[in-house]
Amino acid sequence: MDGICNTSNATVCTFNQSSPDDFGFGFDHQLLHNIVSVVVPLLFGVIGIVGLLGNFLVVIVVAANPGMRSTTNLLIINLAIADLLFVIFCVPFTATDYVLPFWPFGNLWCKVVQYLIIVTACASVYTLVLMSLDRYLAVVHPIASMSVRTEAHAFFAICIAWAVILTASIPVLIMHGEDQYNSTTEQVTACRFLPQFNWPMFQVTFFLTSYIIPLTLICGLYVCMLLRLWKGAHVSAESRRGKRRVTRLVLVVVGVFAICWCPIQLILVIKSLDLYPMTAAAVMVQIVSHVLAYTNSCVNPILYAFLSDNFRKAFRKVIYCRPRPDPHHRLGGPSTKTTRAASTGDIL
Repeated sequence: MDGICNTSNATVCTFNQSSPDDFGFGFDHQLLHNIVSVVVPLLFGVIGIVGLLGNFLVVIVVAANPGMRSTTNLLIINLAIADLLFVIFCVPFTATDYVLPFWPFGNLWCKVVQYLIIVTACASVYTLVLMSLDRYLAVVHPIASMSVRTEAHAFFAICIAWAVILTASIPVLIMHGEDQYNSTTEQVTACRFLPQFNWPMFQVTFFLTSYIIPLTLICGLYVCMLLRLWKGAHVSAESRRGKRRVTRLVLVVVGVFAICWCPIQLILVIKSLDLYPMTAAAVMVQIVSHVLAYTNSCVNPILYAFLSDNFRKAFRKVIYCRPRPDPHHRLGGPSTKTTRAASTGDIL
């Protein structure tokens, strides 16, 4: 398959059609294929389990604690749902695609899976943009944004984002489908980007809209936020602590996102241009790139939820089945503390 998590089928086919010398240094391509068939399902299985449990727990924890319902936590829930769907619709089919040299699920499901992969990937990325915008407003415009940063407005923004992504991704349904290729002994069916469409144009567009543009927006928002924090006059000790928390989270958020998604995005563009080498090393780089991309959906619950003191308290309550808190009492302290934290840039 060709797409965000579907570069593997043609690679596996090449394993079966190539001689050992094609991979350099006399590497046995059958051995490589056997390694991939064992290691990939194992790695993706771990990623799938961790991603499912982590994102599911995020949703349960916030839903079970009325005191945690805020604009930021609404975005956290949306991010967890997007990552959860991404893990469900991407990881198992990518693992299958690496192991089998053919697509066994039919043409309709090929289109649906490709569509949902693009939708959930973009939903996750642009939820990060909304979260960055929310943090920017809370830090740079703490008073003026109070009427804007409401749960109703956050829910509306989430709905608009999903509607735009669902609509803009419709061409994916048309451009993907089952296609035949020649194996060593027979014709085999693959789920891939259909040859009558322009794959390089599609892949470059996806690279820009799902990586370059959102990453630029996130970086720009956080740069403005940091400039405001570090140039603030009469900074208190509490504000300095908030600055350190913001700085640390900025480095983690932007760094992890960029590192996790950059390799697979570049590989997809290079493969669409038919410039990606079919060597053992290149295959392993491709697998590692997939693992990195999927790991981002697993670590998001940690980055955006478990780093929060309030979230950790609520998480322990759910794990140990403690009684629910009073709906009128916000976790982590009274409302004045919550307001002060927002004005000093405290995250979550």
